[in-house]
Amino acid sequence: MDANTLLFFQQQPAALPLYEAFEKAVVSKYPDTRIKAQKTQITFSNKHIFACVSFLRVKKKRELPDPYLVITLGMPYPLESSRAAAKTEPYPGRWTTHIVIGKEEDMDEELLGWLAEAYNFAQIK
Repeated sequence: MDANTLLFFQQQPAALPLYEAFEKAVVSKYPDTRIKAQKTQITFSNKHIFACVSFLRVKKKRELPDPYLVITLGMPYPLESSRAAAKTEPYPGRWTTHIVIGKEEDMDEELLGWLAEAYNFAQIK
């Protein structure tokens, strides 16, 4: 793990195991993924960014698990799921969906299916 990633988790070190599980899932399915840790997010890209990890406040603080991560996916449609904490259409035909996870079990087949859609969408956009 690089220094920028460790620096990102200084504010919430308890969330690091969640991130490690997410990164492992992404890289095992998509080994060509480029990962870039920045001050406010960690991005995952192929041709374009398809997912991000952050600590965005997409819910009221009392509604967020402790620890938590926000997984942001770039989708070709608005994700209709109770798991979607927030969604926006920053560009026509591109939807940004934020999903809160609080435990490794939240990275289930449903989330990984959406991740696959985001990955494939980023390949063609």
